[in-house]
Amino acid sequence: MRSRTRTAPRVAAVVAALLSLLVPLLSLATPAQAAATGLHISNGRLLEGNGNDFVMRGVNHAHTWYPNQTQSLADVKALGANTVRVVLADGHRWTANSASDVANVVSQCKANRLICVLEVHDTTGYGEDAAAGTLDQAAEYWIGLKSVLAGQENYVVINIGNEPWGNTSPEGWTDPTIAAIKKLRNAGFEHTIMVDAPNWGQDWQGVMRANAQSVYSADTTGNLIFSIHMYSVYDTAAEITDYLNAFVNAKLPILIGEFGGPADQWGDPDEDTMMAAAQQLRLGYLAWSWSGNTDPILDLAVNFDPSQLSSWGRRVFNGANGIAATSKEATVYSSGGGDTTPPTAPGTPTASAVTSSSVRLTWAAATDAVGVTGYDVVRVSGGNETAATSTAATSATVSGLAPSTSYTFAVYARDAAGNRSPRSGTVTVTTASGGSSAACGVGYRVTNEWSGGFQGEIVIRNTGSTAIDGWTLRWTFPDSQRITNLWGGTATQSGAEVSVASASYTATIPAAGSVTVGFTATRSTANPSPGAFTLNGSTCSLT
Repeated sequence: MRSRTRTAPRVAAVVAALLSLLVPLLSLATPAQAAATGLHISNGRLLEGNGNDFVMRGVNHAHTWYPNQTQSLADVKALGANTVRVVLADGHRWTANSASDVANVVSQCKANRLICVLEVHDTTGYGEDAAAGTLDQAAEYWIGLKSVLAGQENYVVINIGNEPWGNTSPEGWTDPTIAAIKKLRNAGFEHTIMVDAPNWGQDWQGVMRANAQSVYSADTTGNLIFSIHMYSVYDTAAEITDYLNAFVNAKLPILIGEFGGPADQWGDPDEDTMMAAAQQLRLGYLAWSWSGNTDPILDLAVNFDPSQLSSWGRRVFNGANGIAATSKEATVYSSGGGDTTPPTAPGTPTASAVTSSSVRLTWAAATDAVGVTGYDVVRVSGGNETAATSTAATSATVSGLAPSTSYTFAVYARDAAGNRSPRSGTVTVTTASGGSSAACGVGYRVTNEWSGGFQGEIVIRNTGSTAIDGWTLRWTFPDSQRITNLWGGTATQSGAEVSVASASYTATIPAAGSVTVGFTATRSTANPSPGAFTLNGSTCSLT
């Protein structure tokens, strides 16, 4: 976040630039890696020292401006967070946080069983904001703190500098970022390092996306993770999923290091898709921010009071795919004999409010010695399971279903330590017939090809006058293509015939609106495009 305030992107340029980001990232060539020390990166994932996959679920906390609010760390932990991103200053713009203060922050994080992401905020908007400091200055600050950070690699991630470039010549971001990474590695830092994107963190001109491979390769340890900040630039599902999947498909580690949900004068961020996509892709997210913003609409808690969550706070902590429902405590805190007992199984769900595209499920609560923090609803198909949604409540609506289709659902409970219950009993539901009639257009294109495979994109347009609520897209591949991974929906393929049911965050297509589905697939020598598509049984025009 921009020093407790937000800076508007140049909206017209934003839209044009986002639409122009068509070139996917190159395949990952992993640099030679040293032996893992604490939190580290492997195969594009953030892992703990013991190899356990770790997905950050937490918030940002403005410590440098509110140094006496250390109780906030305990408060966000009590609400289910497993990570906190702590705002610090290196002395260029704000009074530097001393080594003793930073040591105390780390100690408080550990006492509250939180992973601690430490960031220097003075770099915010460099190149556009004359008051901003450089990444080199931030690196020097971290080197000055080495004595209190060495040995904390299991608990601390170093975020070199917050949003270290504005909207002016953001291509200048790449070289200083590489130089700062090398400076820290040459100084002996073994921590996982996090780097923020330019364009005030939102990368709407695609500089981080285009140069991520070269930046990653510059870190000889391979322990580097990219951070994208998502605010009003990311107001559609397609923009969010396209950006995140570009990194995931290239096996380049990424998380949403900041994001906002409330609408502002620049737009309305699509926080539901951000959280749903992060959960689907098993990526971290850290909401901005706990309290104390000059724009109070972004406060998760009012006046630092955890009993007074704002609507934004309730959404982040207790909503679908929120912190309470999806956070798992780092295992480094349970290795000494912590909570290892899972909750009991939830009750078998019952179905109600069944429509052509959604169903509401309700179940009896699970029990746990410490406390249940969330429930995961899954689709069951034979021996396979697919995540449907997560919630902190004992009911949830699953949307994005196909009409006249049978689905089987079950529920798991989870506690704060990440222990998962046995699966509940299952319930089978058949959706109503029909679904939204579809006046539609489909644009299909191959975005990248390689020997034996390719990446594709399908834009589904609603050309009618009413919204489409829930959809199933079908087509037949003309050759031997087979889907290997798809985002924006759930794919099934039988021979050449493909069926894609909408995801919860792509289910509704407003009149004159569109959603985007992306996928990777295998192919033979030829790769001809499908010649016809149907949406909810209606033939779509090709665009």
